Amino acid sequence: MLYAILCYHDEGFVGSWSREEDAAVMEKLKVVHGKLAEAGRLGPVARLLPTTAATTLRKDSEPPVVIDGPFAETKEQLLGFYVVECDGLDCALEVARDLGRANPGGAYEIRPIGLFMPGTAQP
Repeated sequence: MLYAILCYHDEGFVGSWSREEDAAVMEKLKVVHGKLAEAGRLGPVARLLPTTAATTLRKDSEPPVVIDGPFAETKEQLLGFYVVECDGLDCALEVARDLGRANPGGAYEIRPIGLFMPGTAQP
């Protein structure tokens, strides 16, 4: 089964890292990525640009309203995501634990993926 592992963190905290600190975290994450890729379990991985680059289409009115910024004002923001192949939730939790050891702070939300358009763009 495919799982999405959504990476949440305080964008201000992560954005305050020096180039060297960011590179050190990315190197640790590459180790986790390598293990997953070697096992054929790693799907798409994305690091999202800051929420200041976000645009939201609010569809609770007609016509829908387009506003700058993310949908929700929260302390932590969605910074990126992984798609991994796992046998079950315990396996996905172990991947999230590995990612968490490489990237301190924040939270990982794990969700099973139900394909919206089966047969297209599967990892």
